[in-house]
Amino acid sequence: MAIYVLYNPMAGNGRGEQTAQKIKELYPNDELFFRNVTEMGNLPGFLDALGSEDRVILCGGDGTLNHFVNDLDGYVPQNEVLFYAAGSGNDFMNDLRKPADSAPFAINDYLVDLPTVTVNGKTYRFINGVGFGIDGYCCEVGDELRATSDKPINYTGIAIKGLLFHFKPCEATVTVDGKSETFRRVWLAPTMFGRCYGGGMIPTPDQDRTKKDTVSTLVYHNCGKLKALIVFPSIFKGEHIKHTEMIKIFSGKEVTVTFSKPTALQIDGETIKNVTTYTVRTAK
Repeated sequence: MAIYVLYNPMAGNGRGEQTAQKIKELYPNDELFFRNVTEMGNLPGFLDALGSEDRVILCGGDGTLNHFVNDLDGYVPQNEVLFYAAGSGNDFMNDLRKPADSAPFAINDYLVDLPTVTVNGKTYRFINGVGFGIDGYCCEVGDELRATSDKPINYTGIAIKGLLFHFKPCEATVTVDGKSETFRRVWLAPTMFGRCYGGGMIPTPDQDRTKKDTVSTLVYHNCGKLKALIVFPSIFKGEHIKHTEMIKIFSGKEVTVTFSKPTALQIDGETIKNVTTYTVRTAK
């Protein structure tokens, strides 16, 4: 039996390969082969060629998981696939209520029946959520900072500055299973498969990824920047839902969100710029 460690060197602010090497300590008696998952090309072909007893350990963060499920492109791995967290946000781990330093654990059940998001004419699978609004703005700014510095990105700080100065809310129309509603001054409109995103935020506390057939959409709306800023920290505990005058959550199988102006969008932390609409569909 061989164990193939598929790591993302860019995970964890560029420490992905270093973190992956720790797996040697966890499996001292096994034969380990390390591969850069971002350079593998035909992932289904690689998995098909494995022996029946071989195992795979995916080492990275939420972005690595996103790339992995999209590279699978619907292929269902027959070998056991484990996950070892090496990300900076680790929202997948937070959603499962697992410590970031947990030993590798099987994730085969989490790789199938994933929802898709269609944006700018392209369809992607996602494992945590799709962010639209100031969360997409934060990822856009974070990408710009990462390109010029190797310092860790403080997304909370970016969000606070965005709420106060830079991000301008807009009108949004949300359509869930054919029923539409329009909102003014929308700051956030993410659609979630898990509960967590953004490095610990819990926008949809009741969302359950194990049900497979439902996603939840949060609309953070109709408030000025001061009220938006005051309530914002409560998202990290899921307590923002108490503010029903500015918080509305939808659940359904198909969701389309349309903004009145182009805004950055993020899919499991990966940024897409200049988006006006997205559509999420569950697999079931």
